[in-house]
Amino acid sequence: MNIPDDLRFLASHEWHRLDDQLVTIGISQYAADELTDITYVDLPKVGAVLEAGSPFGEIESVKATAELSSGVTGAVREVNERLADEPELVNNDPYGDGWMIRVEVKGPADFDKLMGPAEYAKHIGG
Repeated sequence: MNIPDDLRFLASHEWHRLDDQLVTIGISQYAADELTDITYVDLPKVGAVLEAGSPFGEIESVKATAELSSGVTGAVREVNERLADEPELVNNDPYGDGWMIRVEVKGPADFDKLMGPAEYAKHIGG
């Protein structure tokens, strides 16, 4: 299972990548594989304010619908508009083109509280 070492995770399988004051969020390869063929991703609008631990959208597949949660508090600065027409990007490249949102944070405090790659690997039984 591919778990990049620069990411942090929620138990609900959302990954977070910190780059200065922006945190990019998506779902893990494990979650994408479990959901199978993703058909729709509902994401917030740019400017929406998220609270750590709160939902920000939904993801639907042929198998299930799941809530998406943020592990950080901040304002949405960018949304991956490609997912509206190409939700399969989440299946094909969850850590790259399948990212979902970018959130501007005040600092790394929330990010630092998330699970690291080794802890996440244990969480999924890897």
